[in-house]
Amino acid sequence: MSHTLNQYQQPVGETLTDWKPRQHPQRLELVGEYCRLEPLQATRHAEDLFHAFSQAPDGRDWTYMAYGPFEDRALYFQHVEQASGTTDPLHFAIIDQTTNRAVGTIALMRIDKVSGVMEVGHVTFSPLLKQTRIATEAQYLLMCYAFDKLGYRRYEWKCDNLNAPSRAAAQRLGFTFEGIFRQAVVYKQRTRDTAWFSILDSEWPVIKAGMERWLSEANFDSNGKQKLSLKACREL
Repeated sequence: MSHTLNQYQQPVGETLTDWKPRQHPQRLELVGEYCRLEPLQATRHAEDLFHAFSQAPDGRDWTYMAYGPFEDRALYFQHVEQASGTTDPLHFAIIDQTTNRAVGTIALMRIDKVSGVMEVGHVTFSPLLKQTRIATEAQYLLMCYAFDKLGYRRYEWKCDNLNAPSRAAAQRLGFTFEGIFRQAVVYKQRTRDTAWFSILDSEWPVIKAGMERWLSEANFDSNGKQKLSLKACREL
């Protein structure tokens, strides 16, 4: 990080003369090629989501979440109803454009308008969503909203340090690993060391271009298999 010297010859952070607090993200629809994000609503999305999550053979997808798994429909509907009523976290349903059905959820959270920082969290992907172009595009749409539309400076990803798939997903998407906060959280009657990742606004143009190259139809063969990895697309 660059710094300057103040009147006492102490190093201080770069002056942001034109900086102003950012707006809070809104409940709006974000539309992509393969999916769209809609503000989460129980009446609109809970049935589709319960069905999508029910495709999993067991409850392992919920191990590192603070809630779930949900075997009871009524309890899941109650969970979605509660989640849809908050503004931080601000939850979105991920809609498959082909089927027009909700296949997962994602949220913006820990929103700091003054400093221009927010986190992506509550990432719950059903088997209908995992390892698809939709999964990447959903992340892309939220990043575009955070950086391009709202002008935030920092976009965070945090997860249980033992959650290897989440750590791998963050690094695949271009997040930088920053370290581990030890014994940071207690959930499900167990302790959690939290791994921190981030993307800065200065890093976003390269990451955005790489995601757009990866999402392009030209990057997939006739069987839908990628030609270049997301990491390779960033490095072009």
